Amino acid sequence: MRVNRAIDGAVIAILVFAAAGRAQTPSPQAPPSAASPSDQVELDHVVAMIGPNVLLESDVEQEMHFSALEPLQILPGQNTPDQALRRLIDRTLILGQMKQQQQPTTTPAPEVEKSLAELKKQIPDCAKFHCDSEQGWADFLKANDLTMESVETRWSQRIAILHFIDLRFRSGIRISQDQIGTYYQKTLVPALAKDSEKTPPLAEVSGRIQEILLQQQVSGMFEDWLSSLRDQGNVEIVDQAYRADLEAKPAAGAQ
Repeated sequence: MRVNRAIDGAVIAILVFAAAGRAQTPSPQAPPSAASPSDQVELDHVVAMIGPNVLLESDVEQEMHFSALEPLQILPGQNTPDQALRRLIDRTLILGQMKQQQQPTTTPAPEVEKSLAELKKQIPDCAKFHCDSEQGWADFLKANDLTMESVETRWSQRIAILHFIDLRFRSGIRISQDQIGTYYQKTLVPALAKDSEKTPPLAEVSGRIQEILLQQQVSGMFEDWLSSLRDQGNVEIVDQAYRADLEAKPAAGAQ
């Protein structure tokens, strides 16, 4: 039985890419065009507004491209425009809170480089592109319509968000030995027995169980907090193509 030590998927799906660029600042008005009306082609448009922040259709498209960095978390069939917009909205709200609380929204370059080095080992497609080499990584990004600069910027913000979540929610949580024992007896042992696997001693898996219970509580607290941000965030869906779907159900959880 595999025990996942990473933050719960419901959180990761939201945090996997930090919003940057146009998603964080109002977009400037396009300059007047000298072309005739029949020659004009709409290249971009506003799909949502969060207070002073404007989200463009190109932001949504870029968010969809960034799913290539987390193919096991955001599956191809789930990487739709409305799901991408949900992620952008949630991330914009989180970053806004970080700025209000004067928390850093970027991460030092060495930490980003180390994290990206680990990421390259986890992306299945990186094997055929040889992402461990500079050219291979460049080829992978180009194939997914990404640039090194944009990836580094997004990953820097992603790490900062994870640090913020860890600081805000994990520090006050305490997992008791009774909770660990209950999980062991009522969850782990039955699950292993169902798979006909040998149950390890409690002392051997106590640390991993504590991490699981911690992440479950973090995920619950985080989702409650994020839900309140959505309610208070002055989010307006401008594009009718997104409005019906986004208003019919809550922003993305596990994707």
